[in-house]
Amino acid sequence: MSDAALAPRPVGVEDLADRAALRHLVDAYGHGIDRRDYALLATLYHDDAVDDHSPYFCGPARDYIAWLPGMMASWRATMHIALAALFVLDGDRAEGEVRALAWHLTSDGTRQFVAWGRYADHYEKRDGIWRFARRSFILDHAEDLPVAAGSDFGSDGVGAGCAGPQDPVYARLALFRRA
Repeated sequence: MSDAALAPRPVGVEDLADRAALRHLVDAYGHGIDRRDYALLATLYHDDAVDDHSPYFCGPARDYIAWLPGMMASWRATMHIALAALFVLDGDRAEGEVRALAWHLTSDGTRQFVAWGRYADHYEKRDGIWRFARRSFILDHAEDLPVAAGSDFGSDGVGAGCAGPQDPVYARLALFRRA
């Protein structure tokens, strides 16, 4: 099976700018989820966007964002990483397959849940800004692992990440605080 939309071709400056904006959008989503910055997450979706994290949630993105605090309360820490992204652009519409790793540490610190998967995204550029129009997650593999008793993950003396505005990134990156 061959797809001409994915084949190599000349790329112009506007195409590169759009791809950079889409990658920023994808990466900002990971930051927003992990820092529990729900106000940031709300800016990443169009008002009529849909988020599909079936079977747990599928519906309007605003409802997804309202649902997140309760779901995220089960996790002491998370890390959502966009490993690679492949975008196909068509004017002010685009689609993307984003390979992702989502790591979760239970609130009691005894278990790690790791999801390997992909986001199948639909994006739209409205008023010059790219946002999610529809985001859906595809799970390829999951691991539920114990955490060794007394494990500090080698973090003695290192600033430890945490959910919310007290995360060390805000103390170390002034422009992030301002945003």
